[in-house]
Amino acid sequence: MRRRKFLTLMGAAGAGLALGKTPAHAASNAHFEGYPDAKAVLFDATRCIGCRKCEEACNKVNKLPAPAKPFTDLTVLDTERRTSAKAHTVVNKYMPAGAAAPVFRKIQCNHCQEPACASACFVRAFKKNPDGSVTYDASVCVGCRYCIMACPFNVPTYEYDEPLTPRVMKCTMCHPQITAGELSVPGCVGACPKEALVYGRRKDILKIAHARIEANPGRYVDHVYGEREMGGTNWLTLSGAPFKEIGMREDLGVTSAPELTSGALAVVPMVAALWPALLGGIWAISKRNEKTADEERAAAVKAAVAGNQAENDAKLAKFKEQAEKDKAGSIEREVKKALEEAAAAAKEEEGA
Repeated sequence: MRRRKFLTLMGAAGAGLALGKTPAHAASNAHFEGYPDAKAVLFDATRCIGCRKCEEACNKVNKLPAPAKPFTDLTVLDTERRTSAKAHTVVNKYMPAGAAAPVFRKIQCNHCQEPACASACFVRAFKKNPDGSVTYDASVCVGCRYCIMACPFNVPTYEYDEPLTPRVMKCTMCHPQITAGELSVPGCVGACPKEALVYGRRKDILKIAHARIEANPGRYVDHVYGEREMGGTNWLTLSGAPFKEIGMREDLGVTSAPELTSGALAVVPMVAALWPALLGGIWAISKRNEKTADEERAAAVKAAVAGNQAENDAKLAKFKEQAEKDKAGSIEREVKKALEEAAAAAKEEEGA
């Protein structure tokens, strides 16, 4: 394929996709208010004691590998952690300014009402379910990991150590287990000994959260984190310390990710569609350049060999000519010498 033809095809393909409808629809500027009976979890940081029972329950429910240190080892809280492919939830310890005691915060997928991961996924591997959970279908995932980059909470992770079938890993709010009737509430909620986690309909959970703030205004920051952040989430948080002092972003605003990225993400399917053609074209041009280089290299070698052969032939001819001359001179000298010797012998005989 010649470079000009390849670029012409790419331009035509891009124009066609830009003018036509694409299958992508996740990135939209239409606001979604959430499913009416969606569930949510309220995490109350003022009640969390950092026991890690929620981590242990999550590990058990999701059949994840055992951690390097047991869940009873609380020294792991001394290091700030993030979720991983083998830990869908972790608890971190913070010491806010002026606080008399540490504050613990549970971290997991926040199950956004309009998930950035789903918006960024052009194969629709992520799904926002009517129960409020955000789940993932590994069977259609192509491993692009746009979801990981898109998440404002830095939650999804990837099985980098899985060589054959790596997956994106994150909390599912125990959607599979609850749907199958194996659990009535997420595993972490059921394991919390201090009732720091409450599960129920999002609208009811919001009422509980605001009621706690109203009943204990000195105990809580007057804000339910997740009620509006990034368009709202189905994981809500109450805290007695400023949210930024327990590692939570306060710069996200209230606009959902699909609304923010509707323009940029709209081109993702186009890029994905053009990517094979782009790589194929680059490969074809590269192969053509390699073929041309090989042909030029062979011609140069042939010319060099031909030049050397001509030069060698000329040298050989000159050598032969010189050899012939030397041979003729030698014969002439030998004949002359023989004649001189014969003449001398005859002269001696006449004198005798």
